Parts: sequence; C-alpha cells; structure tokens
Amino acid sequence: MSVQVENLEKNMAKLTIEVPAEKVEEALQAAYMKQKNRISVPGFRKGKVPRAMVEKMYGPAIFYEDAANTLMQENYPDAVKESGLDIVSQPTVDVTQIEKGKSFIFTAEVAVRPEVTLGKYKGVTVTKIDTSVTDEEVDKEVENERNKNARTVTVEDRPVQEGDTAIIDFEGFVDGVAFEGGKGENHPLEIGSHTFIDTFEDQLVGKNAGDDVDVNVTFPAEYQAKDLAGKPALFKVKIHEIKTKELPELNDEFAQDVSEFNTLAEYKEDVKKKLTERKENEAKRTKEDEAVQKIIDKSTMELPDAMIDTQVNSMINEFAQRMASQGLTLDQYMQFSGVTMDKLKEQVRPEAVTRIKSSLVLEQIAKEENIEISDDEVAEEIEKMAKAYGMEADKLKEYMGDSEKESMKRDLAIQKAVDLIMENVKERAKAKSKKEKEAEAAESEE
Repeated sequence: MSVQVENLEKNMAKLTIEVPAEKVEEALQAAYMKQKNRISVPGFRKGKVPRAMVEKMYGPAIFYEDAANTLMQENYPDAVKESGLDIVSQPTVDVTQIEKGKSFIFTAEVAVRPEVTLGKYKGVTVTKIDTSVTDEEVDKEVENERNKNARTVTVEDRPVQEGDTAIIDFEGFVDGVAFEGGKGENHPLEIGSHTFIDTFEDQLVGKNAGDDVDVNVTFPAEYQAKDLAGKPALFKVKIHEIKTKELPELNDEFAQDVSEFNTLAEYKEDVKKKLTERKENEAKRTKEDEAVQKIIDKSTMELPDAMIDTQVNSMINEFAQRMASQGLTLDQYMQFSGVTMDKLKEQVRPEAVTRIKSSLVLEQIAKEENIEISDDEVAEEIEKMAKAYGMEADKLKEYMGDSEKESMKRDLAIQKAVDLIMENVKERAKAKSKKEKEAEAAESEE
C-alpha cells in the first residue's frame, strides 16, 4: 500500500491510497465467496457456479462494490497512520480505480486538526459571582420539599383555583368540526401549568365540579399541526373533580420525615449548606466557561466544516441516546416536535463550534505548558470511575483499550489546563444595571 498526501485549503487534506493488484484479487475472491450462494445460473446448483462463469455472464464489476468496501475498511486505518496527519473528521471517500489485474486506488478527504494561536490565557478577568444563600432561598427550597410530600385531596366546597388539578373530559372543534387529537377523558389538568394552549386553563378558574364549560382559544401561529395553526377553536369541557395539594405542616416532625435531622432548624441549616455548595459549583463552572470563552475570543484558528459536521453528528447521537433512555426514538422526537434533521443540526451547530474551540484552546495550553499525564494519574482516575460504577478497577481496565486510555489522558490534561487558567484569573464585580444604581440611590436618600 502507498499513500500520497495533498494539503488542501481550510485545514483539509486529500489522501490518495493505492493497494496492490494481488490484494484486489484477494478481495474479489472474498466477495465471490460471500455472494456465491445467492447467485443462480441455469445448469448449476446454487453455490456451485464458478466465479469465471459469473463474471462472464454479469460482468467482472459484479464483485467490485463488496471488494472496494473491504479494501477501504482494511487499508484506510493504516493509511491514516502512514500519513502522520492528525485527522479530526470522518473521511469522504471516492474510488478512482478498481479493475481486475490492476491496483485499487481510492481517495479520502479529511479535516486535520487546525493550528491554534493562543491569546492571553493567564490573568484572564472573570465576573465575581455571589454564592451567598438568603433565608428566602432556603424557605423556597423547603417549600419545594413540602410540595413533593403533599397529599392530594378532593375539593367539594369551592370552585377551581390556580394550582388545583381539574379532572376533565374535553373535545375540541374548529369551524364546528371535531379535529383529530383534540379529545380526552378523565384528563388531570394542573391549572397554571400552561400545558394547554392559550387561555384554556384560565377559563376553568371559578368553575365547579360538574360544570360544563365552553372554552374558546386560538392555536398559536407556529403550532406543529399546520391545519390548526392560527385558528380559533372551541373546546367542550366537563369538570368531573377538583383536586388540590394538602401540604404537611412545617415543624420538627416534617424535618424528621424528609431528612436525617430531628429539628426544623437543623434541617434548614443543612438545606442552606447544600444550596451554598450548589451555588459554588455552578459559579465555578460559569467562571470557567467565561474564562475559556475570553481566551477563545483572543485566539485564532480556522475550523474545517468537516470537523464541525463530525461534532454535530456526535452531539445528535448523544441526544438520541438520551431520548432512548426515556423510551423515545429520535424519529419519534422529531415527529412530535416538528423538527427536521436539518433543523436539529442547525440548532446544535453553534454549541458544536464552541465545544471544538474550547477543546483546541485547552489542548494547546496543555501543550505550551508541557502538561503531561502519567500512567499513575490514569490509574487513579480509573479507580475513581470504578468506584462510581460499583466495579473493580481491574475489571474496568480490561474493558478499556489504548484509545480509551489516551482519551482519558487528553481529558485529564484539559482539566489541568482549566485549573491553571482558574488559578490565575482576576475577578471583578458584575457591572450594576441602571435599575440597581437607581435603587441604591433611592435607598441612600431615605
């Protein structure tokens, strides 16, 4: 096998890969062996037709596609190694020659890792974030916990209020005709959740169990069902029941039920501690993102489109896996949301660009700072992962190949680069808005 490299514009390269004729013959024979049981020729039993006879009847090209796929899969990885390129995209391949008795030639256009010229990365200024926790925030968190532990009771002595759940039958009509998907029975609708269109929920407030209600709404102009978009509709609604949440009393007993603490005061102190930790972690991530973005803004790099496309596809695959964990396929999600694959790619593309630039900048900082990850550090990280997964570290190591370990080294180096940036940041207070300044001025006058 021989490889020629042609550097193209915008960090693209073209590999021309030539495979000797004897390898082509082996691949053609393998393709024949794979297909022979499916080939019928009068006078021969299936699987017994000689290859020469098949090629005479159907032409030698009958086995070219299978042979080409095999030759590309076998030779492309070795060609990448031989080229010495740092490839960051899937290849776009094209067969330029395949013929019996001749070498096989194909090309692969690929994106190569762009060079990065770093801007200032030490002493970057980030916004100081207040991580203090107020009593109001603690009370809100406690109230959320009360709502989680509330019991649902049926209301019989008053009409529907905001926050209630109404059990309803409904049927929708446009121009006097019932439309598909507009009917439901014994549906629990939380008033104020805005899960139904327009002012549907508002029009049930003040109504009683047993009432029949005409609800008039207008579908949004961007509604996914195009035949309903922008049209006025009438819903015939029957209210069966009104249910509300009955919150537990806020006392020591409540604290004992929802936590390991004996008193409400101790529970609230723990809530404050956890909120502080959460705020600090969020602030840390926010400042890291701000610092890295400022370094990106001062750095230069030219991203090839193929590299971005590869990242976009990777992110969509990640999204599809998350959907699958919720019992939904990507096709179903797109059908329900009305989003096409092209639109989905367009939506994730800006984030894909940010991810790529962040990685490139941090990898370049790690390189310039001579940050290297030892085998001991990798082993320590595997220990942490094994503990998180409830596995033995040795078992986890067995599942990890060299590429996974190299990826782990790269991730650890990137994290060290982030740590170095954050050790050298300068913090400044967030600029006050006009309203904040006016409020402070009013307080001082008082």
